[in-house]
Amino acid sequence: MVRTMFKLLLIEDDATLFQEVKERLSQWSYEVYGISDWGKVLQEFTAVKPDLVIIDIQLPKFDGFHWCRMIRSHSNVPIVFLSSRDHPTDIVMSMQLGADDFIQKPFHFDVLIAKIQAILRRVYNYNTKPITLKTWCGATIDAEKNLVANDGGTVELSKNELFILKKLIEQKNKIVSREELIKALWDDERFVSDNTLTVNVNRLRKKLDEIDLGRFIETKVGQGYIAKEEMNYD
Repeated sequence: MVRTMFKLLLIEDDATLFQEVKERLSQWSYEVYGISDWGKVLQEFTAVKPDLVIIDIQLPKFDGFHWCRMIRSHSNVPIVFLSSRDHPTDIVMSMQLGADDFIQKPFHFDVLIAKIQAILRRVYNYNTKPITLKTWCGATIDAEKNLVANDGGTVELSKNELFILKKLIEQKNKIVSREELIKALWDDERFVSDNTLTVNVNRLRKKLDEIDLGRFIETKVGQGYIAKEEMNYD
């Protein structure tokens, strides 16, 4: 059954902006929670058990990167950065830490809603079908636990990374265009920066490198990506 109520944790210290976003999100039937103690963000995250986290970079005591790292060490919950900082390194850093998206302030509320809906639909609704184990290049992909394992070890992927890998191996040995991946991941490519997909694919490849699988994900410049499958994996 498709869920109709989701809990969102909005980690934002600007009280006026927090209240405005909370009120707007509440109109879409989201339960929105905030932070009461900036030294205990992780504890409050654990208590709320949100379905999605929206987080600013500039926060009291510790920045959003710190809390993203802490949350990621405990959970694969979707994380969206909402920040006035617009330097490319901030976007790259957020993606490398495991965030699912980055929205720059000031923002259009319709864009925020579109991104939240796309992420929630992908993470929670797409998983209503029976889970099956897949094999690729001698490795087993467990979509239920977000794990890829072979004789070299096991790596855990984020929801985005797993989704990208699944889309690529569904068309293994064929080029999957960047546009197709973006649309499959975020529904509307108008709201996604080209760099977002690049960072996600690079992060996926880096994790797969740990079990010697990164070499099977190739970039085709100006076209897209390809998941190679060879008979001999040695």
